[in-house]
Amino acid sequence: MVNSKVELSVNAKVVLEKRYLLKDEKGEIEETPEQMFSRVARLVASADKIYNPKAKLEALEDEFYQSLSNLEFLPNSPTLMNAGTEIGQLSACFVLPIYDSMESIFNTLKNMALIHQSGGGTGFSFSRLRPKDDVVKSTGGIASGPISFMRVFDEATEIIKQGGRRRGANMGILRVDHPDILEFIKAKEKEDFLTNFNTSVAITDEFMEALETGKKYNLINPRSHQVVKSLPAQEIFEQIVLSTWKVGDPGIIFTDEINRHNPTPHSGEIEGTNPCGEQPLLPYESCNLGSINLAKMVSGGRINWDKLRETIKIAIHFLDNVIDVNKFILPEIEEITKKNRKIGLGVMGLADMLIQLNIPYNSEEALSIADELMKYISQEAIEQSLSLSKEKGPFQNFKGSIWEKKGFTSMRNASLLTIAPTGTISIIAGISSGIEPLFALSFYREVMDGLRLLEVNTTFQKRLKEEGIYSESLIKKIAQRGSIQQLDEIPQHYKNIFKTAFDIPSEWHIKMQSVFQRHCDNAVSKTINLPSEASPKEVKTSFLSAHQLQCKGITIYRYGTKRAQVLNIGRLTEETEGLDYIKVDSEHSGECRECSF
Repeated sequence: MVNSKVELSVNAKVVLEKRYLLKDEKGEIEETPEQMFSRVARLVASADKIYNPKAKLEALEDEFYQSLSNLEFLPNSPTLMNAGTEIGQLSACFVLPIYDSMESIFNTLKNMALIHQSGGGTGFSFSRLRPKDDVVKSTGGIASGPISFMRVFDEATEIIKQGGRRRGANMGILRVDHPDILEFIKAKEKEDFLTNFNTSVAITDEFMEALETGKKYNLINPRSHQVVKSLPAQEIFEQIVLSTWKVGDPGIIFTDEINRHNPTPHSGEIEGTNPCGEQPLLPYESCNLGSINLAKMVSGGRINWDKLRETIKIAIHFLDNVIDVNKFILPEIEEITKKNRKIGLGVMGLADMLIQLNIPYNSEEALSIADELMKYISQEAIEQSLSLSKEKGPFQNFKGSIWEKKGFTSMRNASLLTIAPTGTISIIAGISSGIEPLFALSFYREVMDGLRLLEVNTTFQKRLKEEGIYSESLIKKIAQRGSIQQLDEIPQHYKNIFKTAFDIPSEWHIKMQSVFQRHCDNAVSKTINLPSEASPKEVKTSFLSAHQLQCKGITIYRYGTKRAQVLNIGRLTEETEGLDYIKVDSEHSGECRECSF
């Protein structure tokens, strides 16, 4: 295998050196990016030997390597970090069950710690825990409620540093009919509270029907299954809206919509998701993700469908193989993961692709392209999973699955597609995050202590030079606001194409998410970014639109609502004469809320 040179940005090199490349006992880097991709390709290709001991792996290993090193497809961070190492845990997404006993709660806490240490993120539903002040018969005392135990999980996450490579990330979910729902909704309004959690309310069809008809709905004690109170759905919904407007949490997941698409309903009900909400999973289930770089799928101003087809084929094979070479943290995780073999192929760089095609993000043409694109990816992914199933066998829980009910005779994977935020892998690829719009066209990034680099979107920079209006002073001026919409020196046709997240009305964000969800069997991570002056009414409208468009969940973030947000407008130094600039941390790529997952 010829290890071709990997072309990387300065910040990509910094991120790789900081978190991905292997180090010796002294902390010295002992591999190159090329060696990292080779390490990953070699291990993942070796899975084919399990099914065919005579398999020739050289061609497959080279195929994987070329796709990785050309930055056409990248797997989730744990695969890049841990493949071929003693840790060997390659999945990013986990959901752990929490049942209503002290033993279950603290056993799950231990398991969370092990997963975080290996580089994974965890999601939990706290809905089975009895409410605050409920009776505890075994001790004669009263229960402290789900929020108190979330604090314990949050503190443990703070202590664990995931091997020094990435901080812990959690999703905390509570059903809207839990008696402690109001406390949960307001929980993150407290400063520095549950900082290692994203939170989401699990909204039911029953609740939405009560909301639409102006009726009350029941709160149910999960211990006794008895109705303890009835509240106006409108009152609870308005509080969700207000808290989200204030602090960016909670988000919403539509739990019944998720379970309508549960690929293995005979294996159990889905109650939780991974930290960013795009991967609904059964208790103990894990999933490994990967994303196709859409910016690499454009040739001569058009989508290269042949290249995309080949990349999908490689990616599905790669992600399926990861399951077989993975070192699982717990036997329960290994069992359910191998029975269902869920994988999550997604995309990144959508904004870059649309720019290359000269299509505005907030346009019907962009939605049409996205629809055609995701439909094509879905069809090709299904074909490849079907082909692998004929070669290696179907996933064990195929009988009774949604695939069998659709008329398929075999399928390798219970689920195939996930739109993840992509986080740091999009920084490695040098492109926009997931299906997000650009968050800024020019900005300062803090790459090391005290060192900030001025970054510019490469396509934008190229276009300015072609127009003959590029200058460093103009780029710095743009970095003061990130957007070009108010700059007279920028031609209008560039303003139409190069729009940032805050330039795009919220309804277009949701429309784009819904188009991708239409062809995605898992879920979609997409942040509805709102400017600081947005009203609670806009949050409310976004939530209702997401439900109407059959999204599985929604995350809304209004600029400035989190003190520790990773994108800020502020003074760089005392020497910048009081001017404010867009500035981000080293690992921000425009993804969801406060996590860089």
